[in-house]
Amino acid sequence: MIKNLLFILFLSLSISAAAQDFDGYALYNSLNNRNAYLIDKDGDIAYRWNCDDACNYAVLMRENGNLIRGAVKVDNIIRGPAVGGKVQEIDRDGNTVWEYVHSDATKVQHHDISLMPNGGVLITAWDVAENSLLKDMGYEGTTDRYPTRLLEIQPDGNGGGKVVWEWSILDHMIQDVDPNKPNFGVVADNPQLMDINVPSSNGGGGPGGGGGDWFHVNGVDYNEELDLITFSSRYMSEIFVIDHSTTTAEAAGHTGGNSGMGGDFLYRWGNPANYKMAGDRRISAAVHDARFIPEDGRFRAGFIQFFNNEGADGQGYVMAIDPPFNGTTYDREPGQPYGPAVEDFTHRLRDDASGQSASDALPNGNTFVNLSRGYMYEVDKDDNLVWQYAEGPAKAFRYGCDYPGIQALLGAAACESPSSTKNYLVEENLQMAPNPSTGLFNITGLSGEHRIEIIQITDATGKVVKVVSNSFDTLDLSDQPNGLFFVKFVFEGGLNQTKVVAKH
Repeated sequence: MIKNLLFILFLSLSISAAAQDFDGYALYNSLNNRNAYLIDKDGDIAYRWNCDDACNYAVLMRENGNLIRGAVKVDNIIRGPAVGGKVQEIDRDGNTVWEYVHSDATKVQHHDISLMPNGGVLITAWDVAENSLLKDMGYEGTTDRYPTRLLEIQPDGNGGGKVVWEWSILDHMIQDVDPNKPNFGVVADNPQLMDINVPSSNGGGGPGGGGGDWFHVNGVDYNEELDLITFSSRYMSEIFVIDHSTTTAEAAGHTGGNSGMGGDFLYRWGNPANYKMAGDRRISAAVHDARFIPEDGRFRAGFIQFFNNEGADGQGYVMAIDPPFNGTTYDREPGQPYGPAVEDFTHRLRDDASGQSASDALPNGNTFVNLSRGYMYEVDKDDNLVWQYAEGPAKAFRYGCDYPGIQALLGAAACESPSSTKNYLVEENLQMAPNPSTGLFNITGLSGEHRIEIIQITDATGKVVKVVSNSFDTLDLSDQPNGLFFVKFVFEGGLNQTKVVAKH
Protein backbone atom coordinates (compact mmCIF):
# COMPACT_ATOMS: atom_id res chain seq x y z
CA MET A 1 0.00 0.00 0.00
CA ILE A 2 2.78 2.46 0.93
CA LYS A 3 4.67 1.66 -2.29
CA ASN A 4 1.51 2.44 -4.26
CA LEU A 5 1.06 5.73 -2.43
CA LEU A 6 4.69 6.68 -3.07
CA PHE A 7 4.25 5.87 -6.76
CA ILE A 8 1.11 8.03 -6.92
CA LEU A 9 3.00 10.87 -5.22
CA PHE A 10 5.91 10.51 -7.67
CA LEU A 11 3.50 10.48 -10.63
CA SER A 12 1.67 13.56 -9.33
CA LEU A 13 4.89 15.49 -8.84
CA SER A 14 6.09 14.44 -12.30
CA ILE A 15 2.87 15.72 -13.93
CA SER A 16 3.10 18.98 -11.99
CA ALA A 17 6.70 19.45 -13.04
CA ALA A 18 5.84 18.79 -16.68
CA ALA A 19 2.87 21.21 -16.66
CA GLN A 20 3.46 24.92 -17.08
CA ASP A 21 3.12 26.23 -13.54
CA PHE A 22 3.84 29.93 -13.02
CA ASP A 23 7.46 30.74 -12.21
CA GLY A 24 6.77 33.08 -9.34
CA TYR A 25 5.99 33.70 -5.70
CA ALA A 26 2.79 34.03 -3.66
CA LEU A 27 2.33 36.83 -1.14
CA TYR A 28 -0.17 36.68 1.72
CA ASN A 29 -0.92 37.91 5.22
CA SER A 30 -3.61 36.00 7.08
CA LEU A 31 -6.53 37.88 8.58
CA ASN A 32 -5.68 39.48 11.95
CA ASN A 33 -2.09 38.19 11.79
CA ARG A 34 1.08 40.31 12.00
CA ASN A 35 3.25 38.11 9.75
CA ALA A 36 3.31 38.47 5.97
CA TYR A 37 4.83 35.66 3.91
CA LEU A 38 6.33 35.31 0.46
CA ILE A 39 6.47 31.68 -0.65
CA ASP A 40 8.21 30.24 -3.69
CA LYS A 41 6.78 27.73 -6.19
CA ASP A 42 7.96 24.85 -3.97
CA GLY A 43 5.91 26.18 -1.05
CA ASP A 44 8.94 27.27 0.97
CA ILE A 45 9.08 30.62 2.71
CA ALA A 46 11.36 32.90 0.69
CA TYR A 47 10.74 36.00 2.82
CA ARG A 48 8.80 36.94 5.94
CA TRP A 49 7.81 40.26 7.45
CA ASN A 50 7.00 40.59 11.16
CA CYS A 51 4.85 43.72 11.38
CA ASP A 52 3.75 45.70 14.42
CA ASP A 53 0.06 45.59 13.51
CA ALA A 54 -2.22 42.80 12.40
CA CYS A 55 -3.36 42.78 8.77
CA ASN A 56 -7.08 43.26 8.24
CA TYR A 57 -7.48 41.75 4.76
CA ALA A 58 -5.03 42.25 1.90
CA VAL A 59 -1.32 42.84 1.35
CA LEU A 60 0.33 43.94 -1.91
CA MET A 61 3.93 44.47 -3.01
CA ARG A 62 5.29 47.67 -4.47
CA GLU A 63 8.00 47.66 -7.14
CA ASN A 64 10.60 48.63 -4.51
CA GLY A 65 9.87 45.44 -2.53
CA ASN A 66 7.92 47.21 0.22
CA LEU A 67 4.44 46.07 1.26
CA ILE A 68 1.21 48.04 1.18
CA ARG A 69 -1.35 46.60 3.57
CA GLY A 70 -4.52 47.41 5.43
CA ALA A 71 -3.95 47.15 9.19
CA VAL A 72 -6.14 46.77 12.27
CA LYS A 73 -6.44 49.82 14.51
CA VAL A 74 -7.15 48.22 17.87
CA ASP A 75 -9.52 50.92 19.15
CA ASN A 76 -11.81 51.30 16.14
CA ILE A 77 -15.18 52.73 17.13
CA ILE A 78 -16.93 51.27 14.08
CA ARG A 79 -16.44 47.54 13.83
CA GLY A 80 -17.40 44.94 11.26
CA PRO A 81 -16.05 42.17 9.02
CA ALA A 82 -12.46 42.80 7.86
CA VAL A 83 -12.39 46.21 9.54
CA GLY A 84 -8.96 47.82 9.47
CA GLY A 85 -8.79 51.50 10.27
CA LYS A 86 -5.49 52.32 8.61
CA VAL A 87 -3.26 51.65 5.63
CA GLN A 88 0.52 51.47 5.78
CA GLU A 89 3.69 50.84 3.83
CA ILE A 90 6.14 48.34 5.36
CA ASP A 91 9.81 48.02 4.40
CA ARG A 92 11.80 44.78 4.09
CA ASP A 93 12.67 44.83 7.82
CA GLY A 94 9.06 45.19 8.97
CA ASN A 95 9.33 48.92 9.73
CA THR A 96 6.43 51.25 8.95
CA VAL A 97 7.52 53.74 6.26
CA TRP A 98 4.26 55.69 6.42
CA GLU A 99 0.67 55.11 7.47
CA TYR A 100 -2.68 56.82 7.19
CA VAL A 101 -5.42 56.36 9.79
CA HIS A 102 -9.00 56.44 8.57
CA SER A 103 -11.04 55.67 11.65
CA ASP A 104 -13.32 57.62 13.99
CA ALA A 105 -16.99 57.65 15.00
CA THR A 106 -18.14 58.55 11.46
CA LYS A 107 -15.88 56.46 9.20
CA VAL A 108 -13.49 53.52 9.03
CA GLN A 109 -11.31 51.76 6.45
CA HIS A 110 -12.19 48.13 5.77
CA HIS A 111 -11.51 45.24 3.39
CA ASP A 112 -9.54 45.78 0.20
CA ILE A 113 -6.81 48.01 -1.21
CA SER A 114 -5.31 48.66 -4.66
CA LEU A 115 -1.94 50.13 -5.61
CA MET A 116 -2.00 53.50 -7.34
CA PRO A 117 0.67 55.33 -9.36
CA ASN A 118 3.26 57.44 -7.51
CA GLY A 119 3.22 55.26 -4.41
CA GLY A 120 -0.40 55.79 -3.43
CA VAL A 121 -3.12 53.34 -2.47
CA LEU A 122 -6.88 53.13 -3.03
CA ILE A 123 -8.91 52.08 0.01
CA THR A 124 -12.53 51.15 0.74
CA ALA A 125 -14.32 52.64 3.74
CA TRP A 126 -17.62 52.78 5.55
CA ASP A 127 -19.29 56.12 6.29
CA VAL A 128 -22.08 56.60 8.80
CA ALA A 129 -25.30 57.89 7.19
CA GLU A 130 -27.96 58.73 9.77
CA ASN A 131 -31.52 57.74 9.04
CA SER A 132 -32.75 61.36 9.03
CA LEU A 133 -30.32 62.23 6.21
CA LEU A 134 -31.35 59.20 4.22
CA LYS A 135 -35.07 59.91 4.65
CA ASP A 136 -34.53 63.38 3.21
CA MET A 137 -33.15 61.60 0.12
CA GLY A 138 -36.21 59.36 -0.28
CA TYR A 139 -35.07 56.37 1.78
CA GLU A 140 -37.95 54.32 3.19
CA GLY A 141 -36.00 52.38 5.83
CA THR A 142 -35.89 53.14 9.54
CA THR A 143 -32.24 52.55 10.44
CA ASP A 144 -28.90 54.25 9.91
CA ARG A 145 -26.80 52.91 7.05
CA TYR A 146 -23.09 52.52 6.32
CA PRO A 147 -22.57 53.47 2.66
CA THR A 148 -19.34 53.00 0.73
CA ARG A 149 -16.59 55.56 0.18
CA LEU A 150 -13.43 55.06 -1.90
CA LEU A 151 -10.36 57.17 -1.12
CA GLU A 152 -7.00 57.53 -2.83
CA ILE A 153 -4.23 58.06 -0.27
CA GLN A 154 -0.70 59.21 -1.05
CA PRO A 155 2.23 59.47 1.40
CA ASP A 156 2.79 63.04 2.55
CA GLY A 157 6.57 62.73 2.93
CA ASN A 158 6.40 63.04 6.71
CA GLY A 159 5.45 59.50 7.69
CA GLY A 160 1.74 60.07 7.13
CA GLY A 161 -0.71 60.14 4.26
CA LYS A 162 -3.12 62.54 2.60
CA VAL A 163 -6.37 62.10 0.66
CA VAL A 164 -5.93 63.18 -2.98
CA TRP A 165 -9.21 61.84 -4.42
CA GLU A 166 -12.44 60.38 -3.09
CA TRP A 167 -15.81 59.09 -4.18
CA SER A 168 -19.00 58.31 -2.24
CA ILE A 169 -21.85 56.11 -3.40
CA LEU A 170 -24.23 58.39 -1.50
CA ASP A 171 -23.69 61.04 -4.20
CA HIS A 172 -25.11 58.69 -6.84
CA MET A 173 -28.56 57.70 -5.58
CA ILE A 174 -31.98 57.67 -7.21
CA GLN A 175 -35.44 57.06 -5.71
CA ASP A 176 -38.89 56.53 -7.21
CA VAL A 177 -41.13 56.87 -4.15
CA ASP A 178 -41.46 60.63 -3.51
CA PRO A 179 -41.41 63.25 -6.33
CA ASN A 180 -41.00 66.00 -3.75
CA LYS A 181 -37.60 64.72 -2.64
CA PRO A 182 -34.27 64.90 -4.44
CA ASN A 183 -33.10 62.39 -7.05
CA PHE A 184 -36.61 61.32 -8.03
CA GLY A 185 -36.77 59.35 -11.27
CA VAL A 186 -37.34 56.03 -13.00
CA VAL A 187 -34.79 53.59 -11.62
CA ALA A 188 -34.74 51.37 -14.72
CA ASP A 189 -33.97 54.40 -16.89
CA ASN A 190 -31.00 55.38 -14.73
CA PRO A 191 -28.77 52.35 -14.12
CA GLN A 192 -25.85 54.75 -13.63
CA LEU A 193 -27.34 55.46 -10.19
CA MET A 194 -28.09 53.29 -7.16
CA ASP A 195 -31.67 52.87 -6.02
CA ILE A 196 -31.61 54.18 -2.46
CA ASN A 197 -34.28 51.62 -1.58
CA VAL A 198 -32.60 48.67 -3.28
CA PRO A 199 -33.01 45.45 -1.29
CA SER A 200 -29.80 44.37 0.44
CA SER A 201 -29.04 40.72 1.16
CA ASN A 202 -27.51 41.66 4.52
CA GLY A 203 -29.48 39.80 7.16
CA GLY A 204 -28.41 42.10 9.99
CA GLY A 205 -24.65 41.80 10.29
CA GLY A 206 -21.82 44.25 9.93
CA PRO A 207 -21.37 47.69 11.46
CA GLY A 208 -24.40 49.14 13.13
CA GLY A 209 -26.25 45.81 13.10
CA GLY A 210 -29.74 45.60 11.68
CA GLY A 211 -28.41 45.39 8.14
CA GLY A 212 -26.46 48.63 8.45
CA ASP A 213 -23.70 47.28 6.21
CA TRP A 214 -25.57 48.33 3.09
CA PHE A 215 -23.36 47.26 0.18
CA HIS A 216 -20.35 45.49 1.74
CA VAL A 217 -17.80 46.46 -0.89
CA ASN A 218 -15.03 43.89 -0.47
CA GLY A 219 -12.83 44.16 -3.56
CA VAL A 220 -11.34 47.11 -5.44
CA ASP A 221 -8.92 47.38 -8.36
CA TYR A 222 -7.47 50.19 -10.47
CA ASN A 223 -6.70 50.19 -14.20
CA GLU A 224 -3.99 52.77 -14.82
CA GLU A 225 -4.19 52.57 -18.61
CA LEU A 226 -7.94 53.33 -18.66
CA ASP A 227 -8.00 55.35 -15.41
CA LEU A 228 -10.96 53.29 -14.20
CA ILE A 229 -11.87 51.64 -10.89
CA THR A 230 -13.82 48.42 -10.46
CA PHE A 231 -15.26 47.14 -7.19
CA SER A 232 -17.40 44.25 -5.98
CA SER A 233 -20.38 44.45 -3.63
CA ARG A 234 -21.28 41.32 -1.69
CA TYR A 235 -24.77 42.41 -0.66
CA MET A 236 -25.69 43.70 -4.12
CA SER A 237 -24.23 40.62 -5.86
CA GLU A 238 -22.80 43.01 -8.44
CA ILE A 239 -19.58 44.44 -9.77
CA PHE A 240 -19.24 48.09 -10.79
CA VAL A 241 -16.92 50.39 -12.76
CA ILE A 242 -16.46 54.13 -12.14
CA ASP A 243 -14.28 56.86 -13.67
CA HIS A 244 -11.15 57.85 -11.75
CA SER A 245 -10.12 60.61 -14.19
CA THR A 246 -12.48 63.00 -12.40
CA THR A 247 -11.62 65.55 -9.77
CA THR A 248 -13.11 64.90 -6.34
CA ALA A 249 -15.75 67.53 -7.08
CA GLU A 250 -16.61 65.85 -10.39
CA ALA A 251 -16.68 62.44 -8.68
CA ALA A 252 -19.48 63.78 -6.46
CA GLY A 253 -21.54 64.80 -9.51
CA HIS A 254 -22.78 63.45 -12.82
CA THR A 255 -20.54 65.19 -15.38
CA GLY A 256 -16.81 65.44 -16.02
CA GLY A 257 -13.93 63.03 -16.44
CA ASN A 258 -13.00 61.05 -19.54
CA SER A 259 -16.45 59.49 -19.58
CA GLY A 260 -18.34 62.75 -19.15
CA MET A 261 -20.38 61.00 -16.44
CA GLY A 262 -18.63 62.24 -13.32
CA GLY A 263 -18.81 59.67 -10.54
CA ASP A 264 -21.85 57.79 -11.82
CA PHE A 265 -21.56 54.07 -12.56
CA LEU A 266 -20.13 53.53 -16.03
CA TYR A 267 -20.92 49.83 -15.85
CA ARG A 268 -22.47 47.25 -13.55
CA TRP A 269 -23.00 43.52 -13.95
CA GLY A 270 -24.41 40.52 -12.13
CA ASN A 271 -27.87 41.45 -10.82
CA PRO A 272 -30.10 43.57 -13.13
CA ALA A 273 -32.92 43.55 -10.57
CA ASN A 274 -30.93 46.08 -8.54
CA TYR A 275 -31.83 48.69 -11.18
CA LYS A 276 -35.29 47.20 -11.81
CA MET A 277 -34.31 45.72 -15.15
CA ALA A 278 -35.46 42.33 -16.42
CA GLY A 279 -32.64 39.92 -17.11
CA ASP A 280 -30.86 36.89 -15.78
CA ARG A 281 -29.08 37.20 -12.47
CA ARG A 282 -25.55 35.87 -13.02
CA ILE A 283 -24.21 36.42 -9.49
CA SER A 284 -26.58 34.66 -7.14
CA ALA A 285 -25.00 35.48 -3.77
CA ALA A 286 -21.63 36.69 -2.51
CA VAL A 287 -19.06 38.13 -4.92
CA HIS A 288 -15.47 39.18 -4.14
CA ASP A 289 -12.24 40.44 -5.66
CA ALA A 290 -13.28 42.27 -8.84
CA ARG A 291 -10.17 43.04 -10.93
CA PHE A 292 -9.09 44.15 -14.37
CA ILE A 293 -6.97 41.70 -16.35
CA PRO A 294 -4.04 43.74 -17.71
CA GLU A 295 -3.73 44.44 -21.43
CA ASP A 296 -0.26 42.91 -21.65
CA GLY A 297 -0.88 39.98 -23.95
CA ARG A 298 -2.11 37.55 -21.31
CA PHE A 299 -5.11 35.25 -21.65
CA ARG A 300 -8.39 37.19 -21.11
CA ALA A 301 -6.59 40.56 -21.39
CA GLY A 302 -9.07 43.41 -20.97
CA PHE A 303 -11.64 41.27 -19.16
CA ILE A 304 -12.95 41.93 -15.65
CA GLN A 305 -12.46 38.89 -13.43
CA PHE A 306 -14.17 38.20 -10.09
CA PHE A 307 -14.80 35.51 -7.52
CA ASN A 308 -18.41 34.29 -7.64
CA ASN A 309 -18.65 32.45 -4.33
CA GLU A 310 -21.89 30.65 -5.14
CA GLY A 311 -23.09 30.19 -8.70
CA ALA A 312 -26.60 29.29 -9.78
CA ASP A 313 -25.79 25.61 -9.18
CA GLY A 314 -24.58 26.31 -5.63
CA GLN A 315 -20.94 25.85 -6.63
CA GLY A 316 -18.38 28.65 -6.57
CA TYR A 317 -16.61 29.90 -9.70
CA VAL A 318 -13.92 32.24 -10.86
CA MET A 319 -15.60 34.18 -13.65
CA ALA A 320 -14.51 36.78 -16.19
CA ILE A 321 -16.52 38.97 -18.54
CA ASP A 322 -15.54 40.93 -21.63
CA PRO A 323 -17.45 44.17 -21.04
CA PRO A 324 -18.64 46.34 -23.96
CA PHE A 325 -16.11 49.16 -23.44
CA ASN A 326 -16.12 51.80 -26.19
CA GLY A 327 -13.06 53.80 -25.22
CA THR A 328 -14.64 56.17 -22.70
CA THR A 329 -17.56 54.28 -21.17
CA TYR A 330 -19.61 51.11 -21.75
CA ASP A 331 -22.32 50.45 -24.32
CA ARG A 332 -25.77 49.24 -23.32
CA GLU A 333 -28.77 48.52 -25.51
CA PRO A 334 -31.72 50.69 -24.38
CA GLY A 335 -34.16 48.80 -22.24
CA GLN A 336 -31.70 45.96 -21.66
CA PRO A 337 -29.29 45.19 -18.79
CA TYR A 338 -25.57 45.63 -19.27
CA GLY A 339 -23.97 42.83 -21.29
CA PRO A 340 -22.64 40.31 -21.79
CA ALA A 341 -25.65 38.08 -21.22
CA VAL A 342 -23.42 35.36 -19.75
CA GLU A 343 -19.88 35.26 -18.46
CA ASP A 344 -17.10 34.76 -21.02
CA PHE A 345 -14.88 32.58 -18.81
CA THR A 346 -15.56 30.27 -15.89
CA HIS A 347 -13.42 28.07 -13.70
CA ARG A 348 -15.36 25.80 -11.36
CA LEU A 349 -13.71 25.89 -7.94
CA ARG A 350 -12.06 22.71 -6.72
CA ASP A 351 -13.55 23.30 -3.26
CA ASP A 352 -16.17 25.51 -1.61
CA ALA A 353 -15.31 29.07 -0.57
CA SER A 354 -18.41 30.79 0.79
CA GLY A 355 -16.64 34.05 1.64
CA GLN A 356 -13.65 36.26 0.84
CA SER A 357 -11.12 34.58 -1.54
CA ALA A 358 -9.33 35.88 -4.64
CA SER A 359 -8.10 34.92 -8.08
CA ASP A 360 -5.80 36.15 -10.82
CA ALA A 361 -5.15 35.56 -14.52
CA LEU A 362 -1.42 34.79 -14.67
CA PRO A 363 0.90 35.87 -17.51
CA ASN A 364 1.42 32.26 -18.64
CA GLY A 365 -2.33 31.77 -19.21
CA ASN A 366 -2.98 29.89 -15.97
CA THR A 367 -5.54 30.82 -13.33
CA PHE A 368 -4.49 31.34 -9.71
CA VAL A 369 -7.13 30.71 -7.04
CA ASN A 370 -7.02 31.51 -3.33
CA LEU A 371 -9.76 29.71 -1.40
CA SER A 372 -10.25 31.58 1.86
CA ARG A 373 -10.01 29.28 4.89
CA GLY A 374 -8.85 26.59 2.47
CA TYR A 375 -5.79 26.63 0.23
CA MET A 376 -4.24 28.21 -2.87
CA TYR A 377 -3.87 26.50 -6.22
CA GLU A 378 -3.14 27.09 -9.89
CA VAL A 379 -4.71 25.47 -12.94
CA ASP A 380 -3.67 25.66 -16.59
CA LYS A 381 -5.91 26.54 -19.56
CA ASP A 382 -7.17 22.96 -19.64
CA ASP A 383 -8.10 23.12 -15.94
CA ASN A 384 -5.30 20.78 -14.90
CA LEU A 385 -3.97 21.35 -11.39
CA VAL A 386 -0.32 22.43 -11.63
CA TRP A 387 0.36 24.00 -8.21
CA GLN A 388 -1.09 23.95 -4.70
CA TYR A 389 -0.23 25.37 -1.27
CA ALA A 390 -1.91 24.62 2.04
CA GLU A 391 -2.78 28.14 3.24
CA GLY A 392 -6.06 29.98 2.67
CA PRO A 393 -5.91 33.64 3.75
CA ALA A 394 -8.59 36.18 2.87
CA LYS A 395 -6.54 37.22 -0.18
CA ALA A 396 -3.28 36.13 -1.78
CA PHE A 397 -1.59 36.94 -5.08
CA ARG A 398 1.24 35.67 -7.26
CA TYR A 399 4.19 37.77 -8.45
CA GLY A 400 6.53 36.73 -11.25
CA CYS A 401 10.16 36.14 -10.37
CA ASP A 402 11.01 39.08 -12.67
CA TYR A 403 8.69 41.52 -10.86
CA PRO A 404 10.84 44.48 -9.67
CA GLY A 405 9.71 44.03 -6.06
CA ILE A 406 10.77 40.38 -6.06
CA GLN A 407 14.11 41.36 -7.58
CA ALA A 408 14.55 44.06 -4.91
CA LEU A 409 13.98 41.50 -2.14
CA LEU A 410 15.69 38.40 -3.49
CA GLY A 411 18.05 39.67 -6.19
CA ALA A 412 18.66 38.22 -9.65
CA ALA A 413 18.67 34.69 -8.19
CA ALA A 414 14.88 34.97 -7.85
CA CYS A 415 14.57 34.02 -11.54
CA GLU A 416 16.89 31.05 -11.33
CA SER A 417 15.85 27.52 -10.41
CA PRO A 418 14.82 27.55 -6.72
CA SER A 419 16.43 24.16 -6.15
CA SER A 420 19.81 25.49 -7.29
CA THR A 421 19.78 28.87 -5.56
CA LYS A 422 17.93 28.70 -2.26
CA ASN A 423 19.43 27.34 0.93
CA TYR A 424 16.41 26.20 2.89
CA LEU A 425 18.01 22.98 4.18
CA VAL A 426 18.44 24.32 7.68
CA GLU A 427 19.20 21.09 9.54
CA GLU A 428 21.08 18.59 7.36
CA ASN A 429 20.78 15.69 9.85
CA LEU A 430 17.05 16.07 10.51
CA GLN A 431 15.40 12.63 10.47
CA MET A 432 11.99 11.12 11.25
CA ALA A 433 11.85 7.43 12.12
CA PRO A 434 10.52 4.89 11.74
CA ASN A 435 9.22 5.84 8.32
CA PRO A 436 6.73 4.42 7.53
CA SER A 437 5.25 3.92 10.99
CA THR A 438 1.92 3.17 12.60
CA GLY A 439 1.63 6.81 13.64
CA LEU A 440 4.42 7.76 16.06
CA PHE A 441 7.60 9.28 14.57
CA ASN A 442 10.77 10.12 16.49
CA ILE A 443 12.46 13.37 15.44
CA THR A 444 16.26 13.33 15.60
CA GLY A 445 19.24 15.23 14.22
CA LEU A 446 18.24 18.73 15.29
CA SER A 447 21.39 20.65 16.21
CA GLY A 448 19.63 23.26 18.34
CA GLU A 449 21.24 26.02 16.28
CA HIS A 450 17.90 26.99 14.75
CA ARG A 451 14.82 27.39 16.93
CA ILE A 452 11.66 25.65 15.64
CA GLU A 453 8.53 27.80 15.70
CA ILE A 454 5.98 25.23 14.50
CA ILE A 455 5.63 21.91 12.71
CA GLN A 456 2.86 21.95 10.10
CA ILE A 457 1.48 18.69 8.72
CA THR A 458 -0.51 18.48 5.48
CA ASP A 459 -1.99 15.42 3.84
CA ALA A 460 -1.45 14.36 0.21
CA THR A 461 -4.27 16.68 -0.96
CA GLY A 462 -2.61 19.76 0.54
CA LYS A 463 -4.99 20.08 3.50
CA VAL A 464 -3.43 21.14 6.80
CA VAL A 465 -4.33 18.42 9.29
CA LYS A 466 -2.23 19.37 12.31
CA VAL A 467 0.01 22.13 13.65
CA VAL A 468 2.45 21.43 16.51
CA SER A 469 3.91 24.33 18.47
CA ASN A 470 5.12 22.97 21.80
CA SER A 471 6.94 19.61 21.54
CA PHE A 472 9.40 18.75 18.79
CA ASP A 473 10.91 15.41 19.90
CA THR A 474 8.14 13.24 18.50
CA LEU A 475 5.23 13.58 16.11
CA ASP A 476 2.04 11.66 16.76
CA LEU A 477 -0.16 11.03 13.71
CA SER A 478 -2.08 8.14 15.23
CA ASP A 479 -5.27 10.20 14.96
CA GLN A 480 -4.86 10.48 11.18
CA PRO A 481 -5.87 7.96 8.50
CA ASN A 482 -3.20 5.94 6.72
CA GLY A 483 -1.42 7.71 3.90
CA LEU A 484 1.32 10.17 3.00
CA PHE A 485 1.97 13.36 4.95
CA PHE A 486 4.17 16.39 4.35
CA VAL A 487 5.81 17.52 7.59
CA LYS A 488 7.07 21.11 7.36
CA PHE A 489 9.46 22.33 10.07
CA VAL A 490 9.23 26.13 10.28
CA PHE A 491 12.31 27.68 11.88
CA GLU A 492 12.89 31.14 13.28
CA GLY A 493 13.89 33.57 10.54
CA GLY A 494 11.39 32.24 8.00
CA LEU A 495 13.39 29.18 6.86
CA ASN A 496 11.73 25.80 6.65
CA GLN A 497 12.38 22.19 5.79
CA THR A 498 9.92 19.49 4.69
CA LYS A 499 9.93 15.74 5.21
CA VAL A 500 7.60 13.20 3.61
CA VAL A 501 6.40 10.43 5.92
CA ALA A 502 3.95 7.56 5.56
CA LYS A 503 1.54 6.07 8.10
CA HIS A 504 0.21 2.55 7.61
